[in-house]
Order: sequence, then C-alpha cells, then structure tokens
Amino acid sequence: MTYLEITLKIQEKNRPSAAGVYSKFKHPFLSTIPGAKSKELLVREEDVQVLHGFDSVAHAQAYLKSDLFNKDVVVALKPFLEAAPDVRIYQVA
Repeated sequence: MTYLEITLKIQEKNRPSAAGVYSKFKHPFLSTIPGAKSKELLVREEDVQVLHGFDSVAHAQAYLKSDLFNKDVVVALKPFLEAAPDVRIYQVA
C-alpha cells in the first residue's frame, strides 16, 4: 500500500468549500484513477490533509500528473489555498 498525503493550508472559514471540492472529486478519483484504493479528508486545527491510498508508488506519482488532479482538483482548490500544498508519498513497510 502507498499513501499520497497532500497537506493544505486553508483558513477555517474556507474549509467547508474545500470539503466540497474533496466530495466532488472523490468518486471520479476512485473510479477513474489507476491503482486508487481510498481517499480520506483529515481536518486538523492547523491544516487540512487529503490522504489518498494507492496500490503502488508509480500510481501515486501518475495521479499527480493526471488531468483530474491538475485541471480539476488543483484549479478548484486554488482560491482557498494560503500556501503551496505539501505533497508527500509514503510506502507501507
């Protein structure tokens, strides 16, 4: 299992709108992205994280280059971001 973690700095007042972006693209992510296994929204006081599960590192990296990510998700989230997202890929040992 591989995880793609994207940490987003979003003001509290904009979090409901950002959660709407998450909800809008969760099904297309799970149904069209090769190797996609799960997608979870994690809300903390200091930021919001989206945790994506994949079957391989290669599929996680490919998602970051996909149209769904770059033309849809990134564009929809851009108005709510206070800083560049922190993107990390983890592989389960």
